[in-house]
Amino acid sequence: MIRVWLMGATFLLLAAGCASTGSLAEDDPLEPVNRAMFTIHQPLETYVMRPIVDVYEVITPTVGQRIIANFFNNIDDLFSGVSGLLQGKLDSAGHDFGRVIVNTSFGLGGMIDFASDADIPRGNQDFGLLLAHWGAGPRPYLFIPVMGPTTLRDGAGMIGQTYASPMSWRMIDEHVALRNTLQGLGIANAMSSGIKTLDTLDRIALDRYTFIRSAYLQRRAYQADDDSYQRAAFEDFDEEE
Repeated sequence: MIRVWLMGATFLLLAAGCASTGSLAEDDPLEPVNRAMFTIHQPLETYVMRPIVDVYEVITPTVGQRIIANFFNNIDDLFSGVSGLLQGKLDSAGHDFGRVIVNTSFGLGGMIDFASDADIPRGNQDFGLLLAHWGAGPRPYLFIPVMGPTTLRDGAGMIGQTYASPMSWRMIDEHVALRNTLQGLGIANAMSSGIKTLDTLDRIALDRYTFIRSAYLQRRAYQADDDSYQRAAFEDFDEEE
């Protein structure tokens, strides 16, 4: 736990120091290192992640995959509500907390998504966006093998959510088999979603690294309502760097 806190503090300090605006090159000053990490990631994706996803999808029926996704989405909705509340986005927070109450109470702990059927929207406000609201800039961009694209700011938010997640609570730690099963299902669910996205990118991008970086930074800038960091032009996606 101390290690996680120290990593989070380091992320926050570095993100605060990287809040200036500029070009895409300034967004990715560690590009040589990131590309090396991306090169390491590719065989891991092919020979580790994809086989795990294939086994997961074979042994888990579609309805089971939906139940697992709903369960972890319910946890994300809780964090989104907290993030929205701390940003002063009361409507968004109210919707997220409403989703959690409905799905936890009537959806067997979040396994059934009654809230979406009732047209209660998701806020999608993670802790990285909370840090953006408080003025933390995203730079620099990072690519981490297996985990994928992120930034210092989003990495700090992710560490915070991981630390506060029910999967990290002492009650779960005392039930090792349950904890490991839930964490394994969470990883498999995330990998399955990520692999499907990457398959889509492979059909439209010549330079996979550039496309992923540009798409990620633009999406996060849009979510943070921050025009200052939308530096990636669509013609960049097909550049061979």
